[in-house]
Amino acid sequence: MTLELIIFIAAILFGVILYWRESRTNKVYRFFNKLMNSKELQMKPTDRKGFFYEQNFLLRLVFIVSFFLIVILVTRFLIPIDVATVSLFASMIFGTLIGTYLAGLIFKSSEIIEEQADSLGDSFKDVLEKGKDFVGDLRGEEPVVLEKEIEKTKVKEKSARERLKEKGLL
Repeated sequence: MTLELIIFIAAILFGVILYWRESRTNKVYRFFNKLMNSKELQMKPTDRKGFFYEQNFLLRLVFIVSFFLIVILVTRFLIPIDVATVSLFASMIFGTLIGTYLAGLIFKSSEIIEEQADSLGDSFKDVLEKGKDFVGDLRGEEPVVLEKEIEKTKVKEKSARERLKEKGLL
């Protein structure tokens, strides 16, 4: 159980590193794209899609599973000891998948924070000004205005009896 937990955490970190590396450059994906596809179907130079970066869930899962299958086959031939069990394989796949989505979340949130950094300072100043106004209102700096408004509402109100007399019902 401890080994599985260690491998799971390492797989999460591995997924973050894979996603980060592909967000910088996708040369390996471009190589396989040129190798597999005809000239008309190849990626455009501006396309940033990779094995994990900007890929949907199903293809990301397929790429991760195939990567770990290849790694397990190589380790089976190099080391004849049965190290790669099914539970470790599942932990590696699930951890790497979580790591790629975690890295995507981190990248998206950092982009949003960078875009709104200037507006956050202005918003903070506005909030401070509104807070100062609110505190000033609570302290009662303008009680005369409130008393005048209360008097106006009292003067305008008529009793129910007076309203009924005006309508001719009494």
